[in-house]
Amino acid sequence: MPIYEYKCQKCGRQYEEFQGINEPDLKSCKFCKGKVHKLMSLSSFSLKGSGWYATDYAGKKTPASKTEKAKTSEASAAKETSSTETAKSSKEK
Repeated sequence: MPIYEYKCQKCGRQYEEFQGINEPDLKSCKFCKGKVHKLMSLSSFSLKGSGWYATDYAGKKTPASKTEKAKTSEASAAKETSSTETAKSSKEK
């Protein structure tokens, strides 16, 4: 059974109630019979064990293969060479 939190608008007390999912929300405070409203609570649900994102996949990045690293370094070297050649040709003019 889920636990729901309520807060009384009259006396200000905050309390928990075990209620079924299909049961209607409480309307009055169990202490002073004032009007209550349901609070949004933090969940205590956590995923543990292997196979979950939090334990096995979060923050892990697949390492780039050697061919991908070589391609990126070749591309950056080619850009540097072309920019150097462009600068030299503009000086010659």
